[in-house]
Amino acid sequence: MERIQTKERLREIMSQPSPAVPKKIHRQLNAKAIEFIQKSPLMFISTSDGKGRSTVAPKGDPAGFVQVENSTTLRIPERRGNRLLMSLQNLLENDQIGLVFLVPGTIELFRVHGRCSILFDDGLCTSHAVRGKPALLVLQVEIDECFFHCGKALIRSDVWNAASWPSPVAVSFGEEIAENLMPMDKAKFVEEFDCLVQDKYATDL
Repeated sequence: MERIQTKERLREIMSQPSPAVPKKIHRQLNAKAIEFIQKSPLMFISTSDGKGRSTVAPKGDPAGFVQVENSTTLRIPERRGNRLLMSLQNLLENDQIGLVFLVPGTIELFRVHGRCSILFDDGLCTSHAVRGKPALLVLQVEIDECFFHCGKALIRSDVWNAASWPSPVAVSFGEEIAENLMPMDKAKFVEEFDCLVQDKYATDL
C-alpha cells in the first residue's frame, strides 16, 4: 500500500484541473452566492486549533440565518449546544475557518474560506434572534475566497432522493455516555438521559 507524500505524486494520480476551473474561485460574494446563502438553512464550519487538530460542526436555523453584511463579510449566530465549545475554542487559537452551505434540493454547494472573529454585543445578538431567543455570540467571517462546489458528491450520494434513504439511525446519547461513565444502574441512566435530550429538542432550540 502506497502512502502519498508529495504533491507531484498526488497530481500524477488525480491529474490537473482544467484551466478554467480555478477561475470559479472569487475573493468576494457575487449575486448568486448571496442568493444561495440566503436560501441555506444548514451549513458546516471547519476549524483547527493551534496544533492543527480539526473539527467540523453543523449550524442550522431558518433559511437566511447567516447574515451577509457585505460582499466580504458574513455573520453567523451561535446558539446553545452541547457546550463542548470545540469550534469556538479552536477559533481563539487559530482564526482560520471553512464553511460549506447547503440548499435542500440543490446539488451544488457553496464554500467559503476566511478568518473568523467571535463577537458579543447585546444589540448584535438580538439582531440574530430566532424563536424569540437572541444569539449567544456571533461569528464574523472575513472572506478570503469563495466558490460553488460541483454537485458530483450529492449526485453520487443521492441524498435529496427520499426513496434512497435508509431507515433512521436511533442514536442514544445515554448509551454513548454510559459506555464511558459506567453508571451503577445503566438502564435507568440511559432512560433518564435520553428523556432529557428529547426534552431539550422540544424546549431548548
